Amino acid sequence: MSSPIRIIVHGAAGRIGRSILDLLHRDTRFVLTAAVVKPGSELEGQPVANVVVPGEPRYQTRLDDLDADVLIDFSTPHAAVQALQWCASQQVRMVSGTTGFDQQAMQVMQQACQSTAVLHAANFSLGVALLMRWVREAAAALPEWDLEIAEAHHARKEDAPSGTALALGRVAAAARGCDFEQCADLVRQGHTGPRQPGHIGFAVTRAGDIVGEHSVLLVGRGERLELMHRADSRSIFARGALVAAAWLSGRESGRYELEQVLQGMDSLQSR
Repeated sequence: MSSPIRIIVHGAAGRIGRSILDLLHRDTRFVLTAAVVKPGSELEGQPVANVVVPGEPRYQTRLDDLDADVLIDFSTPHAAVQALQWCASQQVRMVSGTTGFDQQAMQVMQQACQSTAVLHAANFSLGVALLMRWVREAAAALPEWDLEIAEAHHARKEDAPSGTALALGRVAAAARGCDFEQCADLVRQGHTGPRQPGHIGFAVTRAGDIVGEHSVLLVGRGERLELMHRADSRSIFARGALVAAAWLSGRESGRYELEQVLQGMDSLQSR
């Protein structure tokens, strides 16, 4: 029997970080090395509840002197960049779901990929990863059909459209050989005139406590195709991150995508 994968949860006080810690309690593939929170957190020094592993890990604010196989990050862009640099220096693999990276942060990620394995995704739902695959195939197979993307999230979400919606649009544009920046209609207001052929439209809803919904509508003459994913619980993102961590463990340095994790699952099921 192989040894458990040693995990650091970075951003452990956040909603997804807490979900990951809860799942680790029941997942024998992993052992928790540390739960890292932001400096000044009231959790610092406290034992991690619901996680029973050797050493009784506690919440801490620094990555120094830690040892692990994989770091799972759901934090802030600034904290994630620091974690990337630490992972590169320690050759610890990193799974990150942090969004909002600027160009400089993306350069840090590219540099880190030269020293360790990094898997970054805007959405760790395996269902969304499959949706991305289907959108790519449908957009390429039906290049003349109009394509619209709609997303809905809770009222507290601050960015729009969502990172996942934008990623779906980029996948569709690439499948059709289009420049996303030129063909994306992110805002429609006033007298817009007729729809431009080949453009991708976006619609946004912010209301209540909606976890996340994404739909892609392709419309041709006399028929339409709708691809949709609904998230009912944030735990799906935590489960997806753990699947990615298990897959990434042992991988060579480089940049990896969630689609590759799906392909790996496909090959296992086909054996």
